[in-house]
Amino acid sequence: MSSEKEEEKDNNNDNTKKRSLSSTMTTTASGEAEGVITPITAEGEMPQKRFYRTRAHCNPLSHNDTFEYPTHPKDMDWSVDHFLENKQPTVLDIGCGFGGLTVKLSTLLPEERILGMEIRAKVTEYVRLRLVALRKESKKKNETSTAYQNASVMRTNSMKYLAQYCYPQSLSKVFFCFPDPHFKRKNYGRRIISERLLSEYAYFLKDYGRLYCITDVLELHQWHIKKCNDHPLFRKITTSD
Repeated sequence: MSSEKEEEKDNNNDNTKKRSLSSTMTTTASGEAEGVITPITAEGEMPQKRFYRTRAHCNPLSHNDTFEYPTHPKDMDWSVDHFLENKQPTVLDIGCGFGGLTVKLSTLLPEERILGMEIRAKVTEYVRLRLVALRKESKKKNETSTAYQNASVMRTNSMKYLAQYCYPQSLSKVFFCFPDPHFKRKNYGRRIISERLLSEYAYFLKDYGRLYCITDVLELHQWHIKKCNDHPLFRKITTSD
């Protein structure tokens, strides 16, 4: 389902050894005893997904002390680690997973700046390495190529920190692909689509910006439809749109 903004608008603490770059490093079978840490993937090489698998989902309400973030969007320098220019993203892929949509949007929307947001450290690092490898491969074919330079990934908790990165009315599209259904009623507050969060997304979307909710869980799909239809700042896109 997609909606359009109207008018005005575990901790997986890796208890082995705390590594600041735990997502990019691992201990070898022999190194575990010796405390030797070796990189899984060389920079510029295509990462193998099997080395970066982790829990499919995690509790976004428990990840409060593991993120660095600016106090205000003006304090964020997007030219460091993300884009060619110091300009904020215009399209968000929230909960980007292994980056399939982020990568595809980079080629489909070359004039946009695509940012995948992911809460899991290992998965975030996989997407970063994947983009680096794709850029390198593109450069081999064409030295002046800027393919995939308009896409990046960030490890963050988007349910809490969007305001630290985005200005009001700065986003043209926001994607939510296969979010955690949080089936238990007591965990509904963890769902990425809710009345409160929709108000926040509307605040960051441009007028007539679009929000896409994709899931293969019927119950969650119905939840998305109801929450978006009930919200005064969103309306369902029709086939004529």
